[in-house]
Amino acid sequence: MTTNRPIKRALVSVFHKDGIDVLAKAFIAAGTEVVSTGSTAKRLAELGVQVIEVSDVTGFPESLDGRVKTLDPHIHAGILADMTNPDHVNQLKALGIKPFDLVVVNLYPFADTVRSGANEADTIEKIDIGGPSMVRAAAKNSATVAIITDPNDYALVAKRVENGTGFDLEERRWLAAKAFAHTAAYDATINEWTSKHWPKPKSIEQDEAGAQELPHEDSLFPAAYTRTWDRAHILRYGENPHQSAALYLDPLNQTGFAHAEQLGGKPMSYNNYVDADAAWRAVWDFAPQIAVAVVKHNNPCGLAIGATVAEAHKKAHACDPMSAYGGVIAANTTVTLEMAQNVRPIFTEVIVAPEYEPEALELLKTKKKNLRILKVAEPPRTKQQYRQIDGGLLVQTMDLIDAPGDTPDAWKLVSGEAADAETLRDLEFAWRAIRCVKSNAILLAHDQATVGIGMGQVNRVDSCHLAVERANTLADGANRAQGSVAASDAFFPFADGAEYLINAGVKAIVQPGGSIRDEEVFEAARKAGVTMYITGTRHFFH
Repeated sequence: MTTNRPIKRALVSVFHKDGIDVLAKAFIAAGTEVVSTGSTAKRLAELGVQVIEVSDVTGFPESLDGRVKTLDPHIHAGILADMTNPDHVNQLKALGIKPFDLVVVNLYPFADTVRSGANEADTIEKIDIGGPSMVRAAAKNSATVAIITDPNDYALVAKRVENGTGFDLEERRWLAAKAFAHTAAYDATINEWTSKHWPKPKSIEQDEAGAQELPHEDSLFPAAYTRTWDRAHILRYGENPHQSAALYLDPLNQTGFAHAEQLGGKPMSYNNYVDADAAWRAVWDFAPQIAVAVVKHNNPCGLAIGATVAEAHKKAHACDPMSAYGGVIAANTTVTLEMAQNVRPIFTEVIVAPEYEPEALELLKTKKKNLRILKVAEPPRTKQQYRQIDGGLLVQTMDLIDAPGDTPDAWKLVSGEAADAETLRDLEFAWRAIRCVKSNAILLAHDQATVGIGMGQVNRVDSCHLAVERANTLADGANRAQGSVAASDAFFPFADGAEYLINAGVKAIVQPGGSIRDEEVFEAARKAGVTMYITGTRHFFH
């Protein structure tokens, strides 16, 4: 037995009119009865469709500046009546209401309105009420109604209207699932906006004080975490070729790294996005100073501050030229021709910056045709990050250089003499740089540039060995550890790591402290006469 239902009567109410000419031609050819609202009815009439206004069906005019149009039993009973249920059929006849076979709706552009910078009143007016109500009603009644929310489906609808087949039950259910996803995403976007603009008033917090039976609510971590993203691109593959991947965008954010303008080169890959985002975030830890980061496999292999962007890049590259091969470069200022000339001979996957000198961009585009060149309008502004685990989601605030112990004036000197201005400047650089290195992390720095990085090791001593080894083997045999400063992203659990750095010639160390063996570590530094500061702040990065 067929479950197809020919489309004899349709309800059409769309904000965006693009593409409805395709539907109009099909409605005219098939003699479909069409009920419509306001500007949609006007547009369909211009296309030659004999339109019945919603107000003629409801017997009630559109009111409250269009807030009330379709919220009426004559409309919703026609949508919700399950025509496979004899009782529903008889009730419609008794009420004098005709059923709909097709509902076509797209919603007020809430996200577009927010992105435009509209004021609160105008934004609220673009919260659609009647539209989602019709969509959800039609989707609930997929037993007999086809719901269309995606203009990409108009051609398919037109074909089914003209040939008289309509949709079968399986197809209607698929369309209903798309519709529920559409309204869920729409409401999630509204929720994202309201959570930022309408936080819990202090008056309610005061009234709830001491009421233990009430569930704890927090604007950062609501009881139900509701967010939505819009698919922008299907990527060639994921982290590995056998994995599928896509890029999704925050509908209320048009300036983040995910919205980067690509000025040249091959399409971005999953790994390109991950590495370039890490590099982009790293350089802004140093703003307003000019900084350049070179990142490979989500870890910096070079990071530096310079008087010019070309100088910063040169210093960052010098940290680990071997690993920079096939890496990602980020700058927090305009890429100059001088920097572009220095980048030219280096195989680089991606370069990202807020702007490029015209001559620099031309050189990079013409001499490095495969180089992905990204322009990002604004610094990173994300305040939360997410990590999926099996069956759940971890959410935390971003690790920013904004903790109480992130400035030198809050550090505690536990060994040696207070650092001079130059050494203290390098220590602060190293402490800021360590934030973007995978744990366990040890970083050696000199002249506001990394000279050796030990990252991602399962114990801190190995990271110390790796940092020193890289400092002393990647610069034509120069002993770069000697006279450098070191930062550790977390405390030294034993004295051995600090002792290795001291024996390698490190002159000053900054670390969080907090180990039960802190005094052993401090004593090792005192014995060697090495300056050591503790911050009381940790920057783990897993």
